[in-house]
Amino acid sequence: MTELFRIGFLEIRWLDVIDVLITAFLLYKIYDILKGSAAMNIFAGIIAIYIIWWLCSRVLDMKLLGGILNQFIGVGVLALIIVFQPEVRRFLILFGSRNIFSGNKFAKKLLSKGLPFQKGPDVDINPIVKACASMSKTKTGAILVIERKTDLTFYADTGDVMEAELSKRLLENIFFKNSPLHDGAVIISFNKIKAARCVLPVTENTDLPAQYGMRHRAAIGITEQSDALAIIVSEESGQISVANDGKIISNLLPDELEKYLQRELK
Repeated sequence: MTELFRIGFLEIRWLDVIDVLITAFLLYKIYDILKGSAAMNIFAGIIAIYIIWWLCSRVLDMKLLGGILNQFIGVGVLALIIVFQPEVRRFLILFGSRNIFSGNKFAKKLLSKGLPFQKGPDVDINPIVKACASMSKTKTGAILVIERKTDLTFYADTGDVMEAELSKRLLENIFFKNSPLHDGAVIISFNKIKAARCVLPVTENTDLPAQYGMRHRAAIGITEQSDALAIIVSEESGQISVANDGKIISNLLPDELEKYLQRELK
């Protein structure tokens, strides 16, 4: 690789710059996945143990303490996989669905020339927006999950499989407070209501506003575990919110929801 520049005896190559940039980008993505969750505290604890081990073994030559800590370091990779299983899963999903480049149009366009991005399923958003607007007025609690590239069959199987045509009236009937299907999430895929009364994973993020109930936490949870979009209608306030990639946008008007869905599902 051609030399870029030299600092004293240190030779800096283009490959070194690329190496640093990629490593920094991956570390930022790992931090973005872990921040606000209990896993962040565990990760900080592991770093602290490693620093203490390095000081005891390499600097202070404290053989007893260094030997004990060395047992933790020796199984470090296996322990990390076990402890951070949800985060590892989310990180791999991030790469597998190429959401890692979702916010970078240049990178997405560049990669699409050689490796086309998989297009998500087409969804008619009109019945979704109309149903959410109607339920917002009546303060009917609801959570709708729109499947994109990540298959949600595992979560659909926790509820009642329907495979019904997507419609405003059916969505309203499902979430009607006296309906036996209202307590849970609806999963929408390929213009069909795949399942209702589905159980979703709840986020472990503790840094959330107090007004977010279980619906909001479940919506964040499913978007942490997949590339799905989740729409929430609050039973207390009637506010419409959207969760995407573990983040939530609250207090959307129906036309704002429509524009958001058009942009994300195109």
